[in-house]
Amino acid sequence: MAVVVRAGAAPLWWLGVIAAGIGVLVPGLTGRRIGVLAGAALFLIAGAVVACARRRRYDALSRAAARAGRHDVLQDRAVTARNWRRGHRWWLLLAFLAAVGSAVAVPAAGGLLLAGCGVGLWVKAAWIGRRERALDALLWVRVDWLTPSAGRPTGKKVKGYRTTGVAAGDAAPGGTRRRTPALV
Repeated sequence: MAVVVRAGAAPLWWLGVIAAGIGVLVPGLTGRRIGVLAGAALFLIAGAVVACARRRRYDALSRAAARAGRHDVLQDRAVTARNWRRGHRWWLLLAFLAAVGSAVAVPAAGGLLLAGCGVGLWVKAAWIGRRERALDALLWVRVDWLTPSAGRPTGKKVKGYRTTGVAAGDAAPGGTRRRTPALV
């Protein structure tokens, strides 16, 4: 489940950084200094809001999580991330274009806002990872409840989470890639 949260973090971060870099090149209506300061404030606010959004729902669903059954379909980390990115690519493109376009008025602010949303998703995934370590189980969303276009692990279709042991699958707690130790 943390993989779905984490899937949007990298695209938002990098598109935000690129848009902010392009935005700094444009003098804008308010000037670069005001644009960067406003962007820094938006970065912090967006990061905090995204990191804290829907925590009660995540908490309630994780407390009521059931052990994954034999017939539950759970998918790999790479497939989940790829499906999320494919389902949201047009939204990401529109957000990037809006961030670059906003540089005409307030340079770099839109890009830093986007980057702040990406950082907020990373923080939320880390929080979920700490919960998974405390539960000593990975939290999963069934594939049939998680459509590629919706891609929200707390959506209306999600009725509960499934748990497996921390060694299951190719994801570590928090949605990161599982590191396999090198053979000696």
